[in-house]
Amino acid sequence: MFNRNRCLRRVAAIASISSLMTGCGVLSSGDPDDEGPIVVGTTSSPSTLDPAASWDSSWELFRNIYQTLLSYPVGATTPQPDAAESCEFSDSSNQVFRCELRAGLKFSDGGTLDAKAVKHSIDRIREINVNGGPAGLLGSLERVQAPSEREVVFYLNKPDATFPFVLATPAMSIVDPESYPADALREGTDVVGSGPYTLQAYEDGKRAELVRNDRYKGFADRKNSAVTVRYFQESATMVKALRDREIDLTYRGLAAGDVIDFQGRASKEQEIQLIEGTGTDINYLVFNPKDRWAGKKEVRQAIAQVLDRAAIAHKVYRDTVDPLYSMVPKGLTGHTTGFFDDYGEPSAEKARDILTDAGITEPVPLTLWYTTDRYGSETAQEFKEIEKQLEASKLFDVTLKSRPWKTYVEGYQNGEYPVFGRGWSPDFPDADNFIAPFVGKQNALGTPYEATEITNKLLPSSRRESDRGNVVKQFEEAQQILVDDARLLPLWQGRQYVAASRDVSGAERSMDPSTIMMLWQLSRKTSW
Repeated sequence: MFNRNRCLRRVAAIASISSLMTGCGVLSSGDPDDEGPIVVGTTSSPSTLDPAASWDSSWELFRNIYQTLLSYPVGATTPQPDAAESCEFSDSSNQVFRCELRAGLKFSDGGTLDAKAVKHSIDRIREINVNGGPAGLLGSLERVQAPSEREVVFYLNKPDATFPFVLATPAMSIVDPESYPADALREGTDVVGSGPYTLQAYEDGKRAELVRNDRYKGFADRKNSAVTVRYFQESATMVKALRDREIDLTYRGLAAGDVIDFQGRASKEQEIQLIEGTGTDINYLVFNPKDRWAGKKEVRQAIAQVLDRAAIAHKVYRDTVDPLYSMVPKGLTGHTTGFFDDYGEPSAEKARDILTDAGITEPVPLTLWYTTDRYGSETAQEFKEIEKQLEASKLFDVTLKSRPWKTYVEGYQNGEYPVFGRGWSPDFPDADNFIAPFVGKQNALGTPYEATEITNKLLPSSRRESDRGNVVKQFEEAQQILVDDARLLPLWQGRQYVAASRDVSGAERSMDPSTIMMLWQLSRKTSW
């Protein structure tokens, strides 16, 4: 049951963040307006401003300007009511989920936020059905009803204990029916939401200016009245802006060298503090089954046999990330090391045997694609290292190509890339969310992957269990299927690093369990 008065459990290790700095005590500012907006830098810019179009890190902005029925207050690891007053499954089979809205909810433009607005927001996701968009999260939803002004009822077509987690994702942001068409995406840069902030100004790929939304009703206790998010293409430029005090902190995109530098200086200077947390972000390769070569299982298996994840983590990321051998990261119930168990240490000889047995005796031509401006400055170096490893085996002839994120997304959704790189930040902290989004006819990759054993048996079975500790067997089996198919090749698991000016506090409390920053937790310090 998910009701407002439920005691919140403390954040698990997945979302735990501990400061590397020691010593000084701080007092929070009594006036959040005294020094202007807090400025956050990131290399992860939104691809869209419409929640119906996004299943990516656009959610980082959405969390702060839109509102969802359920979300994560500081300290919560399970969804708690936000726009809702209360939510719960009203049946024993986890197929009917009811929410009652808070009274008097308004959108930022003064429009009424009622149950019909919630129904409109969810229905339009499925009606518009963007390729690679969030409709894939709603596979278990049969229909939504709004029987009264404040009551919303979700009827599921099968038991799904993870549905409250889905409703807590920013994809399920509530939008104004007067401003967001039922059958088309909203154009332009104006946003009508009901979140803690309103979007006062927006320049695509450059900045988002957020100011306090005085009509907001929810759990967020805002420690500031304005935040500006600046978007950078290069980590070095972002770090320079931090050192020059043009921004107050960085979130996502710190280069490994900068992390190492900040770690080394932690005991020597107090101008910048480095905050480190255990992350569940992952990085992986996707193979297009329609490509002549990437569509061959033996080619994919040979690549899996050659790739040296430890070398990538060490040479490129300087051990600021960890090698990953499963799509489910360490720290989550059900994690395995299937790729290591099956392939062991990298071996060109074993890879040659795999190809030879399949009748492939000439070097395999492969084009690998990556994005230039999404996952940090090391992405290009990472793909050069992958190219180096594959070509050193004498088994592959590799060509690297890249595009900026917006056109990159269009390319893989249109099936243009034989092999391409992606990163994944969890929608919610459960192994389900590292398997379900990538399989099925409609998935987050825009690349159909019909794994019927997973979609028809293992995931439905796991979703009947409210106690997620009881689903290890299903997730172990699902991961082994992914290993056998080698359609998705995990590379590394990230850690969370935030570099912040000594004048800023709250960063250590600002991450929700999906490692999305809750900007309202940030404030300025006035005493040392």
